[in-house]
Amino acid sequence: MTAFVVDTNVAIAANGRETHADLQCQRSCVERLAAVVKEETIAIDDAGLIFDEYARHLRRSGQPGVGDLFLKHVFDHQYQTARVRRVTLRRSTDTRRGFEELPENTFDPSDRKFLAVAVVARAVVLNATDSDWDEQTALLHRLRVQVRQLCPQHASKAARHGR
Repeated sequence: MTAFVVDTNVAIAANGRETHADLQCQRSCVERLAAVVKEETIAIDDAGLIFDEYARHLRRSGQPGVGDLFLKHVFDHQYQTARVRRVTLRRSTDTRRGFEELPENTFDPSDRKFLAVAVVARAVVLNATDSDWDEQTALLHRLRVQVRQLCPQHASKAARHGR
């Protein structure tokens, strides 16, 4: 079964607040998160780096948005391996890597945890509005990481600036 690493921007866009995502993007994120919560496996790290980022941007009560409901689902099911796969990451002292599971890279350091989890869990990354996933295709290909762009109109800097 395919597991998914959900970039925080997907849940933020699904909530429809504090986001630059248009309505089409928000709808795509709502639909995809609802499907993930209903029938998919979510991959996170066992140190809580991803969960802590979710918690900084979402409400653990699960309301009022679909992104908040996603956080509640991850919290409620974090020890049920069929729903949430927790993987171990090893921090690297090499700041050009971030994690031992990654080669040297120019990925945004705050996004490296998502990339490292995708590598270890062999998971597909869900992205809405972060351009790193579009700009780092050579690295992603080398690591055999697939990314599903839920909002291609927001996934690259060029698209966001009308180029």
